[in-house]
Amino acid sequence: MSGRRRKSQDNGYNVWRSYSDMMAGILLLFVLIMCVALAQSQHNYEERIREQDEFAAELLAKQNQLDAQEDELEAKSQEILTKDELVASQKQTLAEQAKELERQRKELEETQKKLGLQQETLDAQQQEIDDKQRVIDDQQTQIEKIIGVKADVVEALQKEFEANNINVKIDPQTGALTLDSNVMFSLNEAELTEQGRYTLEQVLPIYCKVLLSDKYADSLAEIMVDGYTDSLGDYGTNLLLSQNRAAAVGLFMVGDIRYQYLTEEEGEKLEEYLSVNGHSYSNLIYRDGEEDADASRRVEVKFRLKDEEMIAELDQIMKAGN
Repeated sequence: MSGRRRKSQDNGYNVWRSYSDMMAGILLLFVLIMCVALAQSQHNYEERIREQDEFAAELLAKQNQLDAQEDELEAKSQEILTKDELVASQKQTLAEQAKELERQRKELEETQKKLGLQQETLDAQQQEIDDKQRVIDDQQTQIEKIIGVKADVVEALQKEFEANNINVKIDPQTGALTLDSNVMFSLNEAELTEQGRYTLEQVLPIYCKVLLSDKYADSLAEIMVDGYTDSLGDYGTNLLLSQNRAAAVGLFMVGDIRYQYLTEEEGEKLEEYLSVNGHSYSNLIYRDGEEDADASRRVEVKFRLKDEEMIAELDQIMKAGN
């Protein structure tokens, strides 16, 4: 019995021991598993920490990159803003320039209009000048023609007097025939002397015939007899004396000269053209700065061609223009 009880106790101990061993083994396995799990967890934690650090570093790098890009964008934005301001300024400048160009264009158009009007005025003035020049040219031709006629008349008078051996004073420019009052009249008298009548009969028929010839009669405007005195005495007395002396010569021309030496036609022309005038002492003659009284007392017979006064005025205008 004791033996069986011991055996039974040994079996129970063995079972419990086996169970303890099994439990210890299980516990050890569990501890191992836990150690492995813990080690794995530690490894995973460290791996995650490392991954988080790497991710954080990557995030920091990306953040830095983003910051740099943001700074670059800010700089570009600032640059764009500056460029926008520059563009706006340039647009304003261009707008102002456009306004200025438009103003200049309008001003240019106004100037062109004024120039056009001025050109029209200049053209009209040029046309007027051309017309006047043509008139002047025509008048110049007439002047030259009349001057030529006067020169021909003076030359014809000189030749006729030379052919008749008569020595008289004929102005080569005007054709004036000067008669000495000391020969023609007594002192302070207006009646022709015998010597005076003789002198007039010698010179006036030739003078009148040349002027009244068919060659020159159409160009003739007037035959003038002008009386002059010296400065002795008052103007009125000398005026009357000069007029009376000129009238005496004129009457002798339309009387004795006409009826004795001229044809009927020549006589009629003489009456048509003849005029007499007294000038007192208004045209004295001086020699060496002093009055020549004998030369101042005179009667002049001269002629005027048609349009001669107008030509004289034109000649003065042309001289003034030059």
